Amino acid sequence: MIKIIKIGGNVVDNPVLLQEFVRDFAAMPGMKVLVHGGGVMASQMQKSMGMAPQMIEGRRVTDEETLKVVTMVYAGWCNKNLVALLQAEGCNAVGLTGADGNVIKARRRAPLYVESIGEEVDYGFVGDVDAGCVNAGFIYTLLERGITPVLCAINHDGEGSLLNTNADTIASSVAVAMANYRYRSPREVCCRCEECTHCSDDGRLTHVTELIYCFEKDGVLHDKDDDSSVISEIDRSMFEDLKSKGIIADGMIPKLANSFKAIESGVSKVKIKHARNLLNETGTTLLK
Repeated sequence: MIKIIKIGGNVVDNPVLLQEFVRDFAAMPGMKVLVHGGGVMASQMQKSMGMAPQMIEGRRVTDEETLKVVTMVYAGWCNKNLVALLQAEGCNAVGLTGADGNVIKARRRAPLYVESIGEEVDYGFVGDVDAGCVNAGFIYTLLERGITPVLCAINHDGEGSLLNTNADTIASSVAVAMANYRYRSPREVCCRCEECTHCSDDGRLTHVTELIYCFEKDGVLHDKDDDSSVISEIDRSMFEDLKSKGIIADGMIPKLANSFKAIESGVSKVKIKHARNLLNETGTTLLK
């Protein structure tokens, strides 16, 4: 099994909670990938520099100056701090942007009409990714060597420009890519001879893949002000209904949209839970 774990900016910005999460993550056996946000810290940095963060449905409008700030925060402090904490717990991690090893290439988003505000929005240097943008072979090479990739929200377009991508989208895209990546088992290397009986036509296998979103809440809440109102299971129709009523809003919209994309594209299991509950079965389970 391969587990893709995403932690949000409120976890990254909370030293106590982050340390607890890192300890649990390091203790988790098997292949795993960590994807992190850092939006809280990025917004704080923007404000300290006299810039006004602009968020639309949980997604950051990223002009050229904002791109510089989020790259410094995500690919710099957040990413390397996480790697250092993981190394201290005995987890051999390597921090990456999408440009490193060409691990994730994004497409710059075209201006998009946003129904909730009734106008077209130019998101600037924002990148959209899908499973086809992810270099699953590179990620798998690290995993099979016992190295844990730590991916931030900065990617590239292949033409020399960095792009900012919602970290929930990155986690979903990586999970789908790994769920559909076909690898050759070391014990089943096809000899390509007529008498070969130990592998299929292409001699390749796939991994069961699980996606877990960890943040500062116990799951998807029916009432954002009531931490006990966790929805234990949610399907797409329920999501659309709660979104239309404004019960699910802001940053939960891309989180859930990406969750459903993953569960409908080959990922075996998707959970949304509190960062402190990484190693247990609490939280919200996504249903097809």
